[in-house]
Amino acid sequence: MLRKREAQLVGRYKEENFRFSGPGKSTRNTTLRLRVLNGGPRGVLTAKGPATFVGGVKIREETEVELADVHATLDLLQQLGFRVGWTYPKTRSMWMLDGVAVTLDVLEFGWFVELEGPTTVLPEMARSLGLDPNKALRDSYSVMAKKHQQQKQPTKAKPTPVVTPPAAAEAQA
Repeated sequence: MLRKREAQLVGRYKEENFRFSGPGKSTRNTTLRLRVLNGGPRGVLTAKGPATFVGGVKIREETEVELADVHATLDLLQQLGFRVGWTYPKTRSMWMLDGVAVTLDVLEFGWFVELEGPTTVLPEMARSLGLDPNKALRDSYSVMAKKHQQQKQPTKAKPTPVVTPPAAAEAQA
């Protein structure tokens, strides 16, 4: 559909996303994420403000800094008291269509479409791509990734003792 509409492919890449806990993280007003692109060393450090929703459109302030050395940045953040809370991989394809960035993301828990551009055109752009803005997900990838990882964790049950019947124990001897 994007090719038929003459959208331009901007790029495809894999990234590893690191979410942090640490100083200043006692509220959910700001999140800190480090994205390692194509296995490094380049990356992006992002601070995200709280999200609001208007007509199915998520609006939030983001500050991003491109990084030449993500490994040094990871070390620096850890020295400042931040700890990696969880990670998740993502494969991303980014397209431009009529001034709107259309991002196709594949994560281990689903396939997603993100639209970024002027808020006034996003609902109509979404509908033109067969998407319903009123069904837009409210959770971030980070929240969904954490939920997915928690679902994969085995439950903590009391250990079950293994009892060898006396006849079987004698047969093994």
